[in-house]
Amino acid sequence: MFVEIVQMFQLPKRKLILDCKTRWNSTYQMLKLAIDYRDVFPMLVQLDNNFTFAPRDEDWENLKKVCEILEAFNSATNVISGSEYPTSNLFLQEIVDIKELLDEKCSDDDDFIRSMVGKMKEKFDKYWGECNFVMAIAAVLDPRMKMRMLEFAYPQMYPNEEAQAKMDEVQAALYEIYEEYAAETQSANSEPPVQISQVQRDNVQCPKRSSSRFCQFVRTTETMQHEKSELDRYLEEKCLLWDEDDTSFDALQWWKVNQTNYRILSKMAREILAIPITTVASEATFSAGSRVIDTYRSSLSPDTVQMLLCGGDWCLNLYGVKKSYKKQKTNREF
Repeated sequence: MFVEIVQMFQLPKRKLILDCKTRWNSTYQMLKLAIDYRDVFPMLVQLDNNFTFAPRDEDWENLKKVCEILEAFNSATNVISGSEYPTSNLFLQEIVDIKELLDEKCSDDDDFIRSMVGKMKEKFDKYWGECNFVMAIAAVLDPRMKMRMLEFAYPQMYPNEEAQAKMDEVQAALYEIYEEYAAETQSANSEPPVQISQVQRDNVQCPKRSSSRFCQFVRTTETMQHEKSELDRYLEEKCLLWDEDDTSFDALQWWKVNQTNYRILSKMAREILAIPITTVASEATFSAGSRVIDTYRSSLSPDTVQMLLCGGDWCLNLYGVKKSYKKQKTNREF
């Protein structure tokens, strides 16, 4: 009967869905779809005497307000837990957007929204009260953001004095990680000293006193005048300007192009930007095993199954084929 009324109103031929507790954004999708069919429910009340749960006008207004809030979470979920992993430099900006929304709605005139968002903000502050170093460092390694992103975001997330202290902690951690990469690179490139034979030693003339003093002077001066590191040069340069509507920027590709200028920092950036913030997409990938290991292939070895999965992904990537992800079967329809 619901479908017949939908056809009567000439609405898109779709069915309502129920939210799923294991999917973060399913509540938003359920409510948004119900709002699209708002005109169907009053008609259903007239035609079906057993239907007594039609939302009131007040309920519909509350649903709209809730959807405005959940839309930000839906957008962040699509970025953070996408099937094709984004680089970790995108995560901090999503968190800042949610923080701004919660702060704004906490002082909303509507008691319903203010009460709901208050609970959400309390849980948000619980989990994000401490600075996430990996997320912050990844944002700094985005040439469009650098330290400017922290200067913009942290005052909105922490009190002024605490925000500056958090930025100092991130910068100290950033330099500490860089020094580890620099030391590792230096040890890998170091060569054993050349052994000089006794004949060569005999042929070497004794250096003059002035030359010896000059060498000592050079060593002392060069030690005092510390050369700027790659990280110093990177942070001192201006941020890369880009069109905010352009979503095609690839931070990993930028570091690949500039790896000759930042030999050590580019390696560090590649490994940090590849760190995922969530395991949701990984779990979705592992769930693909049911489509590979069916009843006829249950005897395959783990190595063979891994080769099948990897081979399929490589072939899709080689020929530029995009996967078409269907809605999970956990969404119940009626």
